[in-house]
Amino acid sequence: MDIARRRMRDEILNSLARLLEQPEVFLPMATHPTQYAHPEALVETDWLEKHLKDEGIRIVESNEDILLYDTGHIPGAVHIDWRADLQDPVIRDYISPEKFARLCSRHGITSDTTCIFYGDKANWWACYALWAFRLFGHEKVKILNGGRDKWKAEHRSMTREVPKYPETNYPVPKKRFDKEIRAFFDEALAQSKSSKPLIDVRSPGEYKGEITHMPEYPQEGVLRGGHIPGAKSMPWKTATNDDATFKPAGELAKIYLDQCGVKPGTDTIVYCRIGERSSHTWFVLTYLLGLDNVRNYDGSWTEWGNKVGAPIEKSA
Repeated sequence: MDIARRRMRDEILNSLARLLEQPEVFLPMATHPTQYAHPEALVETDWLEKHLKDEGIRIVESNEDILLYDTGHIPGAVHIDWRADLQDPVIRDYISPEKFARLCSRHGITSDTTCIFYGDKANWWACYALWAFRLFGHEKVKILNGGRDKWKAEHRSMTREVPKYPETNYPVPKKRFDKEIRAFFDEALAQSKSSKPLIDVRSPGEYKGEITHMPEYPQEGVLRGGHIPGAKSMPWKTATNDDATFKPAGELAKIYLDQCGVKPGTDTIVYCRIGERSSHTWFVLTYLLGLDNVRNYDGSWTEWGNKVGAPIEKSA
């Protein structure tokens, strides 16, 4: 063997040796989860029908259509209006901790009550209410898998009777968890500039800038269409099956980990137009996939699309 070939062989062997000293290079690719990270965060319709009168739970209906509750609801369920009950009437923000405590007390909820949320449109708004409860630190929260749609499709009992519960003394939360699960404009901008995961959960037309609002919501339009630079498009309902239940963990992992670049250890921000659809995706990422670094930008496109100086993209 001549000198040149020996040198080439030695260089190759040395390179392989250096690689072997870095075991992470040869770690097998992570497999997708086969079950939800927090399966206890979901309640099935069969279970709920058998536990409607259990102590320690409160069933909460929250819908996009605020009139639906009065037409019939799950027995024992209270109604929380996403706008009148959870949002400040003057400032674009959520209610104060004091008002949240009064809201819970009025519905007989204590800090130890397990709140089971459900609603129309594949639990879109139920997830929004759940996220708002988490914003105030209420920990015991669950979603009825399939929501109102599945409950009705299975012809389970409904009532128009509005329940009355003894008023409680819910403690005023010491803070809102804005820093932990909520993102603001400057943080979303920094996320974009640093090329960290941003997920736009609106419709493709909204994402591309072809329309500035959903057809049913002209009052929530903006001056400019498009999306935050670098954001990936993944409509919120991609996470659900036809019967409004959530897709299996493996499918959700393919959607968000593989296609959107979401991963543990890297902060992720989700957004839509006012934070309601993105709260559904926040629930999927946080509870079903088990990520603890996801925040909901509730200012979303109604803020970004009207913000002076905010950069936008319109590419597909």
